[in-house]
Amino acid sequence: LPYVPQVSPMALLGKVTASTFALERPHCVFDGLADASDTVWLAVTFANASAAFRNPLSRADVPPYKQLPTARSYMTLETAAAEYSCSAPSSSVLRVGGDTACRDQGRQDPCNGPLPSPGPYRVKFLLMGCRGPKAETRWSEPILLRRAVSPSTIDPAPARRSSAVVVIASILASLGAVLATAVLGALGAKVWGSLCHQDLGTDAFIRRSYRTHHIPPALPQPLPPGCGCSPTGLCRSAPQTPAPC
Repeated sequence: LPYVPQVSPMALLGKVTASTFALERPHCVFDGLADASDTVWLAVTFANASAAFRNPLSRADVPPYKQLPTARSYMTLETAAAEYSCSAPSSSVLRVGGDTACRDQGRQDPCNGPLPSPGPYRVKFLLMGCRGPKAETRWSEPILLRRAVSPSTIDPAPARRSSAVVVIASILASLGAVLATAVLGALGAKVWGSLCHQDLGTDAFIRRSYRTHHIPPALPQPLPPGCGCSPTGLCRSAPQTPAPC
């Protein structure tokens, strides 16, 4: 088939890492060639070993992941061919090397384990039927993974700077310290003045005395008309019976 696998052109985080890469998912590539029982495999080899790779004649002959260091190739991502058809909704990428849990699995369960070195690698898709391979794509261009930086190559000491840079940095640091001190002083004075103002207001309120308005003593109220006390100490109120005052 004329299709050439490639790393996904989409902007993705971690598209290529030290042990994985995101491969473009083939779409409408195997239509008209695949039956319902067919599967599609991904063959992965080191770039310099792709010419020596031979397609397996059956599923039992598929090279497993654990033999990659010695066989220089393996096959993974077994998928029903219908999932790559034009009518099948699917994700746009395939993550090669993304399964860290299958590192020690055997050949009966194909593994998509992390790639052990930067490579470079080459990949192709292979359509497999009950009687063996039916179609295949071309090999990809070499895919080089990222390299981890060796701790021995990292200089723990900061880079040397010229004397002019050191002087400028010292001046800027001093100016920053002076400015910070001035700001803190201004804030402190403002807060202190506010506290003193509040204290004065409280003392004035405590020491201030208030005098109530003068209320004259209550005067004796006259008795109701027609009521008075006789010399004998009895109250007169006509026409009622005299009662004690």
